[in-house]
Amino acid sequence: LFPEMIISMWKNLLQTTKERILQQRRMSLYSEAHGYEEDLIKKKLQQFAGGSINLSKEDNGIGILTLNNPKLMNAFTGTMMLELQERVTELENWKDGKGLIIYGAGNTFCSGSDLNVVKAISNSQDGMNMCMFMQNTLTRLMRLPLISVALVQGKAIGGGAELTTACDFRLMTPGSEIRFVQKFMGLVPGWGAGARLVQIVGSRAALQLLSGATRVDPERALHLGLSEGTLSSSDEAGVLEEARAWLSQYTEGPASVIRAAKEVVAVGRELPLEAALRTEKDIFGTLWGGPANLQALARRKKYK
Repeated sequence: LFPEMIISMWKNLLQTTKERILQQRRMSLYSEAHGYEEDLIKKKLQQFAGGSINLSKEDNGIGILTLNNPKLMNAFTGTMMLELQERVTELENWKDGKGLIIYGAGNTFCSGSDLNVVKAISNSQDGMNMCMFMQNTLTRLMRLPLISVALVQGKAIGGGAELTTACDFRLMTPGSEIRFVQKFMGLVPGWGAGARLVQIVGSRAALQLLSGATRVDPERALHLGLSEGTLSSSDEAGVLEEARAWLSQYTEGPASVIRAAKEVVAVGRELPLEAALRTEKDIFGTLWGGPANLQALARRKKYK
């Protein structure tokens, strides 16, 4: 009975730890305390229909998220912003997921926000609410326990460029570009890309890209560390296949281990050192003595 009690307590502890980590990951940046009115902005965004955000989940644990509004170079309509939040929630609940590829239909990535939406919510409070809504969604996207890559074909400009920074990696195709054009709208990034860009390329390069609204081609992106590489295909099917192959080198293995690797990096990026170390210890504890760990130990013993 005594060992069974210990095993039961250990399982309960693991479950509590997992739930706490899950809760931290889903926590929103903004709430009513920050003046954020989510229901209000959702009602406004609902009025601007068109396009869709599609998600397919493959058996190998790779999700494909498609921005689908090719008539407007995959610009985000109001309903697409709402659908992105729904897809992120779906991905948070996908227990077998290991990786995520985000790309745009019709051989281009994303041209930012649909101008009809921007014009319709031009007062300051609405703009702030949209900013908080998209920052919440993209922060949750960034915290997913999935290794994510933005597959950039054609143009990723404005909000599209911001979306690429919420992924762990970026891959580009020949002739594509990433460009932060917010200054031409009299703005700075509103979806969190300023802070994320500093983490990806450093403050000097981030300042150049934002204040210069510089076109970043695949070669420059590679040099800056904004991109991991340039793919060779030009057609949609070929590019997706290349991206899958590239991502698979990081997603091979048990989902529990791949997801934990992403989580320890995410907490290391966001939390102060002591808090990050404690959370890393908790994540380690969910794997130690688990199926993947025991199988690995058994294999090593077998081959000695």
